[in-house]
Amino acid sequence: QVQLVESGGGLVQAGGSLRLSCAASGRTFSSNAMGWFRQAPGKEREFVAAINWSGDITYYAASVKGRFTISRDNAKNMEYLQMNSLKPEDTAVYYCAASELRVGTRTKSGYNYWGQGTQVTVSS
Repeated sequence: QVQLVESGGGLVQAGGSLRLSCAASGRTFSSNAMGWFRQAPGKEREFVAAINWSGDITYYAASVKGRFTISRDNAKNMEYLQMNSLKPEDTAVYYCAASELRVGTRTKSGYNYWGQGTQVTVSS
């Protein structure tokens, strides 16, 4: 059974940092793109960042570019999201996602597996 489990969420003040981790189990995703999405209360789930299978191509939403960094460790079957200079508008549940594609996509339909989410709250 494939599982994606996020960790690292929490409460942080504006301007602070958090590092989210996503541990995959049940199969290896070393040949697959992975991504991060987020969903704020009352809003649609939105794209945050994606990374291709080898880790050398990344994509970011305009709202997080320059502040967030996506990375992966294929040997550990892990994905990460380093979030710096956090803003109150970054408050959301953050979801890890894995695709059957090798290249990342910005659309939810491009991902086949999802984690249960981790809450990130940024106070002003």
